[in-house]
Amino acid sequence: MAKLGFLGLGIMGYPMARNLLKKGHTVAVWSHTSAKGEALKAEAGAVPCATPREVAAQADVIFLCVGDTEMAEHVILGKDGLIEGAAPGSTIVDTSTIAPSMSVAIANALAEKSIQFLGAPVTGSKPGAEGGTLTFMVGGEQAVYEKAKPYMEAMGANFYYCGGQGAGLHAKLTQNLILSNLLQAFNEGMILCSKAGVDPELMLDILNNSAARSGLVAFKAPYVFARNFETNFSIKWMHKDVGLMLQSGDEQGVPLPLTGLTQQMLKAAIAEGYGDEDICASIKVLERIAGVEVKKSEKQ
Repeated sequence: MAKLGFLGLGIMGYPMARNLLKKGHTVAVWSHTSAKGEALKAEAGAVPCATPREVAAQADVIFLCVGDTEMAEHVILGKDGLIEGAAPGSTIVDTSTIAPSMSVAIANALAEKSIQFLGAPVTGSKPGAEGGTLTFMVGGEQAVYEKAKPYMEAMGANFYYCGGQGAGLHAKLTQNLILSNLLQAFNEGMILCSKAGVDPELMLDILNNSAARSGLVAFKAPYVFARNFETNFSIKWMHKDVGLMLQSGDEQGVPLPLTGLTQQMLKAAIAEGYGDEDICASIKVLERIAGVEVKKSEKQ
């Protein structure tokens, strides 16, 4: 069994690390909230550490899943970061969604210390993390990916090697760009039909049997109808990802007009206090403006 590490024990990271432990690996862990490391120790035998540096000193392959670009840079390259404890030849796999340009810069800094790096963001939200069915989109050297893949298989079901450093992140941001804009279209359409008196569950059935069929809509709509906004993927983190999309668009000279509008609607949802709720809670902004709520029919 391998000596692994994991940084970040949030909604995604905790079950991902737990799945590595279930395969019998030794997993050193670190989190901003030390109680999470202790909880995973009690539940599955994790080895809590005081710093990322301490994790790196105990692991040959280290995974991380943190909230944003600044966090990733800090825990990898900052004081007491992974770079200070990782041995030459070890591998760091960042499953966070961060700026592709920073991911490339991190890879270059680690290469100077002979530390291998993959930018391998994931999708699948909380259910995928818990069930070990995440999708990985990987950027970096293919040989390094092949070496790390057996450990990824404890956490995921679908794996896409996308190319060199940063490529996996460009793929992840593209996927979330389409997803976030589809969500905005769903919000507008469902509010429009509800305001006009069309039952939203009937509308969903129509969508599911038309060219507008969407896996996202089919999955999220029942939660909206039930007014269940428990977080699988929060509005604040999608807003962060949309910002990365727009940054990438600026860097590559690609206009992203729809995405700019979606960013503003997500920002409005955060301003109204919904930032920690699931992305489908973003519908509440337009519901308030339109004076209608998208929910199950009271006749049922």
